[in-house]
Amino acid sequence: MSRYDGRSGDPTSYRERRSDSGLGAASGYGGSVHSSSSKTNDDGGSPRKLNLDGLPHFEKNFYSESPTVRAMTEDEVEEYRRRREITVEGRDVPKPVKTFHDVGFPEYVIQEIEKAGFTEPTPIQSQGWPMALKGRDLIGIAETGSGKTLAYLLPAIVHVNAQPILDHGDGPIVLVLAPTRELAVQIQQEATKFGESSRIKSTCIYGGVPKGPQVRDLQKGVEIVIATPGRLIDMLESNHTNLRRVTYLVLDEADRMLDMGFDPQIRKIASQIRPDRQTLYWSATWPKEVEQLSRKFLYNPYKVIIGSEDLKANHAIKQYVDIVSEKQKYDKLVKLLEDIMDGSRILIFMDTKKGCDQITRQLRMDGWPALSIHGDKSQAERDWVLSEFKSGKSPIMTATDVAARGLDVKDVKYVVNYDFPGSLEDYVHRIGRTGRAGAKGTAYTFFTAANARFAKELITILEEAGQKVSPDLAAMGRGAPPPLSGHRGFHDRGRGYGGGRPWN
Repeated sequence: MSRYDGRSGDPTSYRERRSDSGLGAASGYGGSVHSSSSKTNDDGGSPRKLNLDGLPHFEKNFYSESPTVRAMTEDEVEEYRRRREITVEGRDVPKPVKTFHDVGFPEYVIQEIEKAGFTEPTPIQSQGWPMALKGRDLIGIAETGSGKTLAYLLPAIVHVNAQPILDHGDGPIVLVLAPTRELAVQIQQEATKFGESSRIKSTCIYGGVPKGPQVRDLQKGVEIVIATPGRLIDMLESNHTNLRRVTYLVLDEADRMLDMGFDPQIRKIASQIRPDRQTLYWSATWPKEVEQLSRKFLYNPYKVIIGSEDLKANHAIKQYVDIVSEKQKYDKLVKLLEDIMDGSRILIFMDTKKGCDQITRQLRMDGWPALSIHGDKSQAERDWVLSEFKSGKSPIMTATDVAARGLDVKDVKYVVNYDFPGSLEDYVHRIGRTGRAGAKGTAYTFFTAANARFAKELITILEEAGQKVSPDLAAMGRGAPPPLSGHRGFHDRGRGYGGGRPWN
C-alpha cells in the first residue's frame, strides 16, 4: 500500500480513513474562521501566530522522497530544471520528479494516469507535485495547457484520502475556485475521472443554472467542490454548505479572477476557511495585483515558474498578425476560412456579444457551419454549442472572452482574433486555446489602427516566440500610423506573411 494512502488495507473498503486526532481533522468544528489576514507571505519566513483554538490537527505533509530522486545530485537537479525551464523560489525546495512512479502516488492514482495515456510529468507537475505533497503553500505560474489542473488535483486526492470521512452536514475538504463556469466544469471532469477509484465525490457550483441539483449534491456531501466565487457565496449565505472542513484551497487562474473583479469575493470566501489550510495559488501571469493578493492568503510559500514570469505565448503556436481596417475584417475572415477550412476546429474571438451574434449570423447565411458562445447564452445553450464544436458537427465557433480561459477543446487547430482583446494577457490566453498538450496550432489576428497602443507589447511577444514581425506592424510599434489598405496580409504569399493555403 502506498505511503500516502490513509485507507485500510482491504481494497474493497475505500476511504475508510482514520479518525484519530493524529491524522486529519475531526468531522467538523464550530463556527466560521475569519482569519485570512493571519496568513501572509512573510518575507522573513517566521510563522505568525495563528489562532487555532478548537481546531483539530490535520495531516498535510505526504511526501517521502523516492531513492531515485534522492540520488539526483544538485548539478543534475539544476540541469533538469534548466532543460525544462523550471525556476523555483522558497526554502527547502524539493527536487523535481522525472517519472510518475517517483512521486509515490497511490497505485489507484497511477492506474488513472496510465489509463489517460500520459507518458511523463509536464514541467509544472514535475516540480509542483513534490511541493504540493509536502503540504506547504504554493504559487504556480505556468501558461494554459501546461498540465496545472492535475498538478493540484492529484495531491488533492491524496490529501482527501488522509482525512476522516465526511459526517452529515460537513462541507468539502478541497475547494477549488475558478473564474468561469467553463473552467470549473472542466476541472470537475478531471476530479471525477481521477477521484472515482477512491470514491471521492465532487461537484461543480456555478451561476446561470438552477440551484436545485447543486444544492442536492452539497447536502449529500462532497469532498471536492469546484466553484465560481459568486455562486459559492450564494450557497454559503443560504446555508447550503460551509467551509469548516476545507483544509486544501486552490485558486486557479488568479489573474483572470482579479481581471473579472472577484477580489472581494475571494477575500470573503477565504475568511471562512481555517488559517492553517494549505493554499495553492495558480496564475498564468504575475502582475502586481496578483502578487499582492497572494500575500494575503499564503504563508511561506514555494514558488514555481515554468518559462518566465514575463508574459509570453506558447511556442507551439504559429502567430500571424494582419493589419486591417474595421470594414475589411469580414471579407478577410471569409478569405482566411476559404484557405484554412479543412474540417478542423476554428475558434473566432470577438469583443462583444452583439458582434459575436452578428458575425455568426452572417457566416451561416454565407454557408459556413458556425455557432456562437457568450455570456448572454443560457448554460444549456452554451453546453450544446460546446458539444457541437467538440464533436466537429459545427467546426467553427465564435466566442467572447468567456471562452478564452478554461476552454479545453482538443484539436482546436486555428484561433482567429477577429477583434483584438483589451489586454496582452487576454491575447495570450485566447491563442492558448490551440497548441495544447504538445500539439501545434496557428493563431491569426486582425489588428486595426484602434489597437495601435498594443503594437509594441505584441511585437515583444511575437519576437520572444520566434515569430515573424511584418514591416507594417514593426512600424506601428515605432509609433508610425497604420498603412493604407492594400498592404501585405494573410493572403500575400510573396514575403512569407500569409495567404494561400496555411503556412508550412
